[in-house]
Amino acid sequence: MDEEEIQKQIFALVKELYHERSKQKKFIPGKSRVLFSGDIFDEREMVARVKAVLPEWITLGPRDVEFTEAFSKFMGVKHTLVTNSGSSANLIAVSALCSKNFPNRLRKGDEIITPACTFPTTLSPIILNNLMPVFLDVELGTYNINAQSLEKAISNKTKAMFIPHTLGNPNEMDVIMETCERHNIILLEDNCDSLDSTYGGKRTGSFGLIGTSSFYPAHHLSMGEGGAAYTNDLKIYRLMLSLRNWGRGCYCALNEKNPQGACNARFDYKVKGVPYDHKYLYTNIGFNLKPLDLQPAVGIEQLKKQPDFTEKRKKNFKRMYKIFERFEEFFILPYALPKSDPSWFAFPLTIKPEAGFERKDFTLFMEQNLIDTRHLFAGNILQHPAYEGIECRVAEKLDNADLIFSNSLFMGVYPGLFEAHFEYIESKVEEFFRNNKSAKLK
Repeated sequence: MDEEEIQKQIFALVKELYHERSKQKKFIPGKSRVLFSGDIFDEREMVARVKAVLPEWITLGPRDVEFTEAFSKFMGVKHTLVTNSGSSANLIAVSALCSKNFPNRLRKGDEIITPACTFPTTLSPIILNNLMPVFLDVELGTYNINAQSLEKAISNKTKAMFIPHTLGNPNEMDVIMETCERHNIILLEDNCDSLDSTYGGKRTGSFGLIGTSSFYPAHHLSMGEGGAAYTNDLKIYRLMLSLRNWGRGCYCALNEKNPQGACNARFDYKVKGVPYDHKYLYTNIGFNLKPLDLQPAVGIEQLKKQPDFTEKRKKNFKRMYKIFERFEEFFILPYALPKSDPSWFAFPLTIKPEAGFERKDFTLFMEQNLIDTRHLFAGNILQHPAYEGIECRVAEKLDNADLIFSNSLFMGVYPGLFEAHFEYIESKVEEFFRNNKSAKLK
């Protein structure tokens, strides 16, 4: 039996294993957990994973090239860099602005505007690069900044904005872009929760200088672990590539054919008079944030399914809205801006202060009944121990972020949820209000 025949048998067995596992997956109300998110894989992702680990070379390689080309086309951008996580993509994006190789680079104390209601690794790269975060509050319902408030946050030190599209809900991008252009401010978009969301027909993540995505299982596209940073600027792409790859200046492809490299001058460089191979010349203080090739291998298959995933997320969001609109006197329900078309990451809820019950009451009841809930990321992140006393500027009162910290949560709308799940959720929400004497419907 030759190698090709052995591999055929391996792939056939992998497919058989998938179908065997699929038979065992059945939702039983009250016994099966209702997840808020998870991988949606079939035999194609399983075979892709196995194919990627059979070669002797399993680090980043040919599948990276295939995925980044497809993803760039999907996003409508020119260049995509795959990383080992969305958090790493955020780190690279902010660090690129601080590199000495970036024109008019950001320096210590320069300001970046960002919301106070955020995820830690949107904020952490700002702090780690010795920049000054300037915090804005968010709106209840959209959970994004009020774009009209940007002007009050801008000072002569403001150099950039790092704006997440919270839970897949696009920001008011026309106002944000106009403000950035008028004040010569760089825009970074944290698009980790918003793949395939659009504003005015344009995909979020493609408005700013750099966009970032996460491919963790909770997100719209899963590689198991993974992320990406993308841009239309070739110089920025090469700078981020350097930061991802130890700070090395080389931007040759894996199978570069020219002995003199993509720069056509690989052996012509000199460092302090010493001839030096450019492939091993370090031009940035960088990191090692590469994934394995099996991760983009899975991403290739996932990206093919993205339109179906998006349609299902939108459908599931509407189904959740139908459940909770009956209880609107207790909850602030989510909404999107007129030009927005969200691919929802989750279904956010804020319990009104006068509701007669606390978040803990509701989430504990749901969890006891095997229904996943999550806090809305950090709420006001300045309330968390890690960020107490950080050097920052608060541009306005953070009343909404504080309320989100104490009263908000989200539940799932991912494509792995079906009508049986929603019927069970609905029955338990109804049961909660029947049993909670202090929270009775009028």
